[in-house]
Amino acid sequence: MKRWLAVMAFVAGSALAEEMPSSAPLFAATLSDFDDKPVALANWKGKPLVVNFWARWCGPCRAEIPELLKARAQHKGRVEVLGLGLEDKPDAVREFAKAYEMDYPVLLAKEQGIPLMQALGNPRAGLPFTLAVDRRGNVVYKKLGAMKSADVEAAFAAALKQ
Repeated sequence: MKRWLAVMAFVAGSALAEEMPSSAPLFAATLSDFDDKPVALANWKGKPLVVNFWARWCGPCRAEIPELLKARAQHKGRVEVLGLGLEDKPDAVREFAKAYEMDYPVLLAKEQGIPLMQALGNPRAGLPFTLAVDRRGNVVYKKLGAMKSADVEAAFAAALKQ
């Protein structure tokens, strides 16, 4: 009986501990800025990050942008937010980012967006999708779906935890 309980406890604990994906695909990617120039995500390696995949047509994505802005301001200089838009029109994204006062780096993922999300643990490529990466380059938080204030704080705290 004790052995059975020990096995059940191990299985339950394993199910609760979600495996985090490798950040290698993230830092290997090169996306585009508003001027359609390439930007290597490796530029942010070694820094605590909250990486948010979004699209202009995604209502929940729009709703969480103010929370990301607020948390970024509270953690100014300690955690960077990267907005990776599943977009291919720089002018439209520039206008969107301006309208939403997105003061963090926003890049266009274009055709790389869906494969990149899938490689980072989002097999169905749903939006919004957010990761936190610590300064060692480990993915330490992952969430598919809209982030509320508590979720955003959890992502920032995870990125800063060593």
